[in-house]
Amino acid sequence: MTTDWDNIILLSADALRADHLSCHGYHRETSPVLDELAAESLHFTNAYSASSHTREAVPALLTGEYPDTAIDSKYRLATETVASTLSEEGFATGGFHSNPFVSRAYGFDQGFDKFDDDLHLGQHKLIALAQRALDKIRNRHYARAEEINERSLDWIDSLDSDQPFFLWNHYMDTHGPYEPPGEWSTLYRDDTVSDRDAQSLYQRAIKKPESITDDERQLLIDLYDAEIRYNDEKIGELLDELRERELLENSLLIFTADHGDAFGEHGYYEHPRYVHDEITHVPFIVREPSGESGVIETPVSTLDIVATVEKSVGGESEFSLVELTQDETRCVFSQARGEKEHSHLRRYAARTKDEVCYCERDIETGDIEFTESKGLSLQSELREHICARVAIENGESAGDDEEVDEEIERRLEALGYK
Repeated sequence: MTTDWDNIILLSADALRADHLSCHGYHRETSPVLDELAAESLHFTNAYSASSHTREAVPALLTGEYPDTAIDSKYRLATETVASTLSEEGFATGGFHSNPFVSRAYGFDQGFDKFDDDLHLGQHKLIALAQRALDKIRNRHYARAEEINERSLDWIDSLDSDQPFFLWNHYMDTHGPYEPPGEWSTLYRDDTVSDRDAQSLYQRAIKKPESITDDERQLLIDLYDAEIRYNDEKIGELLDELRERELLENSLLIFTADHGDAFGEHGYYEHPRYVHDEITHVPFIVREPSGESGVIETPVSTLDIVATVEKSVGGESEFSLVELTQDETRCVFSQARGEKEHSHLRRYAARTKDEVCYCERDIETGDIEFTESKGLSLQSELREHICARVAIENGESAGDDEEVDEEIERRLEALGYK
């Protein structure tokens, strides 16, 4: 496969569901920048994450492997990432984010020349304590999109002008607790909500979803949509900076999300370990310098990113998103390990353009229970997929997390993970 790009840029947003973007028909104009990007790119409207939560979704996105291959039972990286592949091909590789679950503590710095996970100060205990105190004063749980942009652009500017690069920016702004900054805080409502109240509501929605009133649900949605609009604007600023550097026109640009977020559609909020549409249907935009554009309704998976990149650099992959034709019958899969209290369960979904099938597998008994299905043919597809994965997982259940430092623990708790 010949390409007309030198660089590869992967932008991903945490917990960004597709149907809250205006380019997916949402009733609010939450994403004018992404709308414009989608119009000049290949816009995949039926894109699904390989899983529903960061610990399994991001590893799949970066490796092109299902979670049971990409990570071990303690969620540490167990497979080479696309960064490793591209590094071997002579690319400079940089990753910028602030999600502790895909930090160097879990091995995700592998293959990156520059890996800024916003926890680098934690390598020195005294500095880490100072950082923690400052973060508490600032009520800071993650690096804002503006910071991620600045750090990644500084890295790009440090490279030689003829050095091809792979950049991965992962934005946390759309992840709860929803605390849109400044002017965005009142974008979709007249009254302001303190960060403390926003955090309290978000935590209650996770722990006691049945207690959330209709007004409180709407408040969560208003704040979430405002975070989307903020993130959208900052992505636009990054794209402008890349254009000014004359980099965008010779780069393959991919935008997606690791998963979505729920607002009570199935009785839960946030993104627990289910595989329903609201937490697996993600935005997916591929822009190549040739200017090819169009809406592609063929189902695709976040797993397809690595295959596309590897084919573009002459790897063994035979699949590329930029060569994909309309195919309503293509089937993609999502999966998730059950929570600790349901660690014996594995949840799966199979999707074509118009059909979906869900099931649960008990790894202790081997029983498979179909919980929802729109066609017997998908049940067969899903059974075949599960059989292929069983040999890999081989009854392995999720173990306890390895010890991580105090700063990581604090941020995970603030983000609703603990």
